[in-house]
Amino acid sequence: MRHTEKQVESNDAPKEYCVFEYLYRDASNYKAWGGLLLSGAPAQSEIAALRACLESEVYFVAEQIGVPAVYKELWDLSGGRTSDDHALHEFVALRIATMTERKTFPLFGELSNLLKTFQAVSRWDYSLSPNYDSFWN
Repeated sequence: MRHTEKQVESNDAPKEYCVFEYLYRDASNYKAWGGLLLSGAPAQSEIAALRACLESEVYFVAEQIGVPAVYKELWDLSGGRTSDDHALHEFVALRIATMTERKTFPLFGELSNLLKTFQAVSRWDYSLSPNYDSFWN
C-alpha cells in the first residue's frame, strides 16, 4: 500500500484489478499488513499456482521477489529488530480489488508479472532479509 507508483486512473486498461494481501507476523504474533494493487483478475488456477510457489503454501521472502517488506512497521513500535523477527512474510489472499482500493492504492504492477516472479523462485533465500541474522544467530 505504500508503493509509490502511479495511481489507477479511470481510463487505465485493463479494467480489472486485484489485491495481493500479505502480512508479516513475528514470533510473538504481532502483525503488520501489506497489500498490492495489481492489474488483472485472478483465476482460481492462478491462486493455486501462486500457493504452490510458497514455502508450505504460505511463506515467502519479500526481498527476493521485490514485494515491499512490512516488518518495519513493527520495528517502529519496538525500536528496531527483536529476537522475535524472522525472514518470512505470509500470503493472505489474492482477491478482486474494491472500488475504493482501485481509487486509493498505488498500482504496483501486473498480476501476470508478479506470478512469473514467484514462479521463478526455486528456493527461498532467507539471507536476503535483514532479519536473517537475528533469526539464525
